[in-house]
Amino acid sequence: MKKSKKVAVFFIIAIAVSGIFLWWLTGKWMDEGLEPSADGTNDYAIVLGAKVKREAPSLSLQYRLDAALRYANEHPHVKMILSGGQGPDEHISEAEAMRQFLTENGVASERLILETASTSTYENILFSKKLMPTEIRSVTIITSDYHLARARKIAASLNLESDAVAAVTPKIVAVKLTMRERIALVKTYILGK
Repeated sequence: MKKSKKVAVFFIIAIAVSGIFLWWLTGKWMDEGLEPSADGTNDYAIVLGAKVKREAPSLSLQYRLDAALRYANEHPHVKMILSGGQGPDEHISEAEAMRQFLTENGVASERLILETASTSTYENILFSKKLMPTEIRSVTIITSDYHLARARKIAASLNLESDAVAAVTPKIVAVKLTMRERIALVKTYILGK
């Protein structure tokens, strides 16, 4: 085999092995993000937003809200920061859509704090942290199962310990979102955001 072909084969194999390793590593990180599971120890929970369609939650946001509602009912002392801004194609902020759903389902509005400026997961955590008393060092994060590892890594980079409430990811979008999240997770581990 010519030297150039050997080099090409080596690079193809190296790329394939690197891809397999990254796939395994990000999967491991995603699994680790699910633990520890929240038990009501933290006084604050941050519910991360997702797409709003007109004034209604998208399917992903609805699953997060279902998880948040269960958690709110199980732990009535926990205050919930509803974190999500308003995209250009959204009629209301993600935080407002979450507030509407939770209050319509019996969660007292006094327990809900709205964070309406964020446009990314990093901003969700950063801006939500500013809405909590400064002595708070640990928080519960409520988001989609695939999203927890990155959200918790960002929280740690902002000096917040966290536990997790995992919302199930809708099957119809699970593959697409999980693939995208693996790339975002690598970026977060490299850049910290």
